[in-house]
Amino acid sequence: MCGLFGVRSPGRDVARLTYFGLFALQHRGQESAGIAVSDDGRLTTLRDMGLVTQVFDEQKLRGLRGDLAIGHTRYSTTGSSQWWNAQPLVQHGSARTIALGHNGNLTNAAELREELAAQGHRLSTTADTEVIAALIANEPGTLGDAVAAAISKLDGAFSVVALSEGKLIAFRDPRGMRPLCLGRLDGDWIVASETCALDLVGAEFEREVRPGELLVIDERVEARQVVPQDGGGALCIFEFFYLARPDSRLSGVEVHGARVRMGERLAEESPVEADLVLPIPDSGTPAAIGFSRAMNIPFSEGLIKNRYVGRTFIQPDQGLREQGIRLKFNPLAEVAGKRVVVVDDSIVRGNTTRQIVQMLFDAGAAEVHVRISSPPVIGQCFCGIDLADPDELIAANKTVAEVREHIGATSLAYLSLEGLQASTRRPASQFCRACLTRDYPTAVPREARKLQFEAV
Repeated sequence: MCGLFGVRSPGRDVARLTYFGLFALQHRGQESAGIAVSDDGRLTTLRDMGLVTQVFDEQKLRGLRGDLAIGHTRYSTTGSSQWWNAQPLVQHGSARTIALGHNGNLTNAAELREELAAQGHRLSTTADTEVIAALIANEPGTLGDAVAAAISKLDGAFSVVALSEGKLIAFRDPRGMRPLCLGRLDGDWIVASETCALDLVGAEFEREVRPGELLVIDERVEARQVVPQDGGGALCIFEFFYLARPDSRLSGVEVHGARVRMGERLAEESPVEADLVLPIPDSGTPAAIGFSRAMNIPFSEGLIKNRYVGRTFIQPDQGLREQGIRLKFNPLAEVAGKRVVVVDDSIVRGNTTRQIVQMLFDAGAAEVHVRISSPPVIGQCFCGIDLADPDELIAANKTVAEVREHIGATSLAYLSLEGLQASTRRPASQFCRACLTRDYPTAVPREARKLQFEAV
């Protein structure tokens, strides 16, 4: 769930461009942020815990000078949320020095760490990202050949940006599980996790980085298909109904439009008589719009979100902690006496949904019908989404009726898998849907714990 940005633009303030690119990608990771620049091949990196605006200020940006830059916002999937795992990571190897940022999750990280250790290479972090950097930094030969050799050893999900030898590097796993795109800013090149980052810096979308493709960028773009694309691809469908920003385009499809269609299809599959449709903001909003239109039921904000409360907010005292979700949401008085439909993108553990349902009943709602614009989440993710262990996934262990009882809703319905797929306007063969089906496109790792390397 990380955000990547890279730029080669001699004559421009590449650190500032990267800062704004990361600002557009802040939704993909809120634990740490970092920028690395290359000035005639000399690498300088600044990374720290916190949001982009907390890590960087004018003084720090002025100190990051160069012709190339990469940036990263982190949401951890392997390795703890600590400074040493913040990215971009810098690896000094026997062949080269590299700064690298990674979005995804390797399923063979444990085996590769053992291989590197056997060769005498010490790893100083507990993130699988360092494995990728170490393979490239210690591989002899040209930069392009070294990266290609590293890619051939990796399994799982990985979109990567890197700097080495005065060049910008970008590559993507052969299944294309995590997004990565290429853009142009006048005559300069930019890579980013999502097209919304290109829009913010005024760049034009060129194309997506192809699954299995390596880009080495200096004065020109050298594109190499270093490993064959695996089938039709396996873009994470979680990106479509939750993770990606609604103004981004994935596989040529605008995410907002797809989410509106999810809401329309949900209304077709699971209609309900009600007085108001309200979203759980922000990711539930487009589907709620679609549901409202299809059912001809008035749309209301209903729940007001405090957007200054993020994942890293200061822990409240016990009295506020017991109120839980009220730190983020507060219902409007207009729900009193109304039959309301609450639309959200997913239910993972069920605790947040239960608190919101109770909050609406406390505000006087007569009925609270919950509609979810995705199928039940039943499978753990091994490829870059920090989903809970199977025992913590409520839909993996309960029927829909039992989930409804747990959250206390008047009724509950999920979008069908067929309805979700149709809303993307892309065939199922182009997606990884393992969190909804448990049908994994890659081998499941022998050790799947997020903190598996913490004792190393």
